[in-house]
Amino acid sequence: MEVTLYTSTALFDDLKHQWNTLLRDSAADCVFLTYEWQSSWWEAYHPGDIWALAVREGDQLVGLAPWFVQHESRDRRVVRAIGCVDVTDYLEIIACRGVERAVFEALAEFIAAYSDDFDDIRLCNVPEASLTAQMLPEIFEAHGYTVDVTLQEVCPIITLPETFEAFIASLDKKDRHELRRKLRRAGSDDVDWYIVSSPDELNGELDKFFGLMAASSDEKALFLREPENVSFFRSVMPRIAEAGWLQLAFLTVGGQAAATYLNFDYGNRVMIYNSGHDPAAHGHLSPGIILMARVIEHAIEAGRDELDFLRGDEPYKYDLGAKDTRVFQVAINLGSTS
Repeated sequence: MEVTLYTSTALFDDLKHQWNTLLRDSAADCVFLTYEWQSSWWEAYHPGDIWALAVREGDQLVGLAPWFVQHESRDRRVVRAIGCVDVTDYLEIIACRGVERAVFEALAEFIAAYSDDFDDIRLCNVPEASLTAQMLPEIFEAHGYTVDVTLQEVCPIITLPETFEAFIASLDKKDRHELRRKLRRAGSDDVDWYIVSSPDELNGELDKFFGLMAASSDEKALFLREPENVSFFRSVMPRIAEAGWLQLAFLTVGGQAAATYLNFDYGNRVMIYNSGHDPAAHGHLSPGIILMARVIEHAIEAGRDELDFLRGDEPYKYDLGAKDTRVFQVAINLGSTS
């Protein structure tokens, strides 16, 4: 296998037409690792210098480590994954099914030649079920490096049943009663919901989303005051929508938007990425929970297997029956070779 080092945006130019093909052929397949997400993130943030590794077997791209180097201080250089940390929930090395070990071995051997140039490789948001978490530490340790795998956060997930009624029946008695009560209450008001279906409407609907997101909490309002965050959203969401992966949903009360979820419908699962609501309006209806129930019902009717709440342990996720999965940081100390 041959490893090619990319140190510029030629990474995205050269691999544009191969990136998602490799991703679909890998166990790492996730919206956060798509060409659209990764290239948009780099355009918006570019917090260091690209240092990415492409692995080829003959003419075929079989592995990709989309990384960059961040200078934490004058003399400390850390290799990180493009997308790390805040706006991206899952990240790992992309490797073609069946040759993952060979890809990781090739990466370890290549990196050995550069170990004096950097202090650490620090990979964030690595899912516990990924081969990056399960296989990579063993391989790098065999090459003499120290590898630390530490718990970073949890990602609660609902395994979806065949019907919405079966989903409600699966909840604890108290949670089941509360959800049914809220759905009945919403049924007696002028409540509706919709998913944005036209890419032409997306810009205006994103403005509405940003307004509700900012109203939700001081933390979210602060996030939206950072120009690069808004730039990233406005760049990546139309590309995600064009690919057919975006699900932007709104709950309306009397024709006015009361709650919103920005989700991704990708790989037979719906991922709940961000949300917004106005706490001062229609609070008696619990509009966020009502809209979430409609999103879950829609996912079940579409035959999706999972609803993934992504990172964070907010109580409402568990009230809806979610169970924790974990994401880790995988840190390789490049100065620890034996």
